[in-house]
Amino acid sequence: MRQYEDLCQRIIDEGEWVANERTGKRCLTLINADLEYDVENNEFPLVTTRKSFYKAAIAELLGYLRGYDNAADFRAIGCNTWNANANENQAWLNNPHRKGEDDMGRVYGVQGRAWQRSDGSTLDQLQKIVDDLSRGVDDRGEILTFYNPGEFEMGCLRPCMHTHHFSLLGGKLYLNSMQRSADIPLGINFNQVQVFVLLALMAQITGHKPGKAYHKIVNAHIYEDQLELMRDVQLKREPFAAPKLTINPDIKSLKDIETWVTRDDFTVEGYECHEAIAYPFAV
Repeated sequence: MRQYEDLCQRIIDEGEWVANERTGKRCLTLINADLEYDVENNEFPLVTTRKSFYKAAIAELLGYLRGYDNAADFRAIGCNTWNANANENQAWLNNPHRKGEDDMGRVYGVQGRAWQRSDGSTLDQLQKIVDDLSRGVDDRGEILTFYNPGEFEMGCLRPCMHTHHFSLLGGKLYLNSMQRSADIPLGINFNQVQVFVLLALMAQITGHKPGKAYHKIVNAHIYEDQLELMRDVQLKREPFAAPKLTINPDIKSLKDIETWVTRDDFTVEGYECHEAIAYPFAV
């Protein structure tokens, strides 16, 4: 369970300083990092060197899978991560595509569930993948992508974790997830949980055993105002063993995920952690 801490240390040792225009902050940056999660053996990658709140991460994932485009909908299922980007991002507030308070625009799950075709119709990427996998089909293109450059200006934030590619091999379901940018002290804690849960959940509703999930991060960074806490506090702590995740076995279909599943259908056992660290968040 040291891969997260090893990545943090690698950024500190090898990273270079970059000025980020969107946030107005400098960040220590590393290009290319790979993490992997053993979903088959249920080694849940919840960070233990500080307290991590996994249920909000799962709630956010559920919102993506449902195609939510409004921060109020995310709040209603127990996730507050979109409040700032929907309502405090000045560029988005000035954007003529913004529909009003809490509107996020065409981001993440909107693209995954209602990708706009040139003729005005929409494509439900996720439904296609679930249908294929449920029939045991892997066409080498079981890809869910939220990355639509043609509609970047229609959303409050470009997707960071942007593509999930599912593969069937040897009776197991695997996942390769691609992330263009990762706030390592804060955002990655959510992203690790979401990659693991996405594979576990998709395996469960399509009738397969899960294998491993592979998480590729292109731009991994620590903001300047986070560095001291990471270097002098969190990395001084020894990680605990990985906890286990239990998913409600009654979740059997995409329709279940869309209609009644909540974050309380996911529980973690054996989670030991150090005390929380209040890292600054960059909007």
